[in-house]
Amino acid sequence: MKIINKIGKRIDGNQSDKAIKKELKEEDPIIRNAEKDDAEELSPMDPPDAYDEKQAIGVEYDDLHENLKELCDEHKGAIEKCDAFEKALMDFKEGGFYITKEINDAFNEFFVAFDESVIPHNKKEEKGLFLVLQKKLLESGEHSTGDNPHTPVDLMEDDHVKMLQLATLSFNFLGLAMRLKDNEDIAMTFDIAYNNGKELVELLRLHIYREDHTIFPLAQELLTKEELSTFYD
Repeated sequence: MKIINKIGKRIDGNQSDKAIKKELKEEDPIIRNAEKDDAEELSPMDPPDAYDEKQAIGVEYDDLHENLKELCDEHKGAIEKCDAFEKALMDFKEGGFYITKEINDAFNEFFVAFDESVIPHNKKEEKGLFLVLQKKLLESGEHSTGDNPHTPVDLMEDDHVKMLQLATLSFNFLGLAMRLKDNEDIAMTFDIAYNNGKELVELLRLHIYREDHTIFPLAQELLTKEELSTFYD
């Protein structure tokens, strides 16, 4: 068996890993040119972990303003519902897309919580904290360059839109599948609902992590006590 490595050279599949690594180290111009000092560097071949705490700002929960703590506390409830929803999704797929009472209840609880808790939470951020923080970031130069500068707030608001879209798709496809007659169509539609649900879970978790570890600490550092106290007014 033959394989082709990144620089296009054929290597015998019977070679040992050690021999292959030796040839790559000696002959791969990308690796050879990349050899510098021992400083840690980022690479698209080895991207940083999205949950890497070294990239976080690092303000402790106890040091946050009460309004920011309130948002963090609301996140905890969302994560609990998210965990239960993900477990139900996994059980749903592993069970051949058969909906048990437990799975159905978990689905219903998540979508009700998303509608009654997550969406209002997101709107509260957008109409309060995000408006104040966005203005502060633009004034302080903490934004991208160009005619239409972007800040971390823009990323968070984009996440809110994507979450709503994914939740709507997952919910609607689950409902659609239950009305179909053909087994193949049912399985395909349930699979789409499952994939949208999984993507929603991953996005929601990452979004909450970024807010708790970057956006809220950033607000704590940049906003005055008065601004932190009144952004809900």
